[in-house]
Amino acid sequence: MHADNQIVAQTLNWVRTFIVAHDICPFAQRELARDTIRVEVVRSKKIEVALEELMVEVQWLDEHPETETTLLVFPTLFKSFDHYLDFVELAESILVDQGYEGVYQLATFHPDYCFDGAEPDDASNYTNRSPYAMVHLLREESVEKAIEFYGDTDAIPERNIAKLTAMGSEAAEQQLQHCFDVNS
Repeated sequence: MHADNQIVAQTLNWVRTFIVAHDICPFAQRELARDTIRVEVVRSKKIEVALEELMVEVQWLDEHPETETTLLVFPTLFKSFDHYLDFVELAESILVDQGYEGVYQLATFHPDYCFDGAEPDDASNYTNRSPYAMVHLLREESVEKAIEFYGDTDAIPERNIAKLTAMGSEAAEQQLQHCFDVNS
């Protein structure tokens, strides 16, 4: 099992060498350069505790506006993509119930991410495949500003799908595996 600092390094390596390098998210480079991405490792093996940790992180972000976004990484939980999706549904409900609708939104990433209707080996799934199961807590206000600045963000998913389809599943998987090549 990897130490937390190694998981953080691997996650940031994934952001740098996959997400930013392939321009999967055109907004990530700025936050990486500004060092405003927080990576928190949650070692819980229970969904209830993981949900509590999510809300602790939301409160942390409330108190630290200088941090733009958090990647909450679950290295020991959610080996099953279906269980992960159940967690995400609960997490989104809790955010609404706690009054955070319109304040934060979740982006979802998992090593076995598979879009509804896609085949598991479809290269397009790599837009949301990550070294570990994680949720990305985004500030809604910042997302709106980024969209305003960027323009037509509706084209981003189609562009990413085309890019990864051209790359192919095998090459995308190799690139994902290179994220583990870090010295902690």
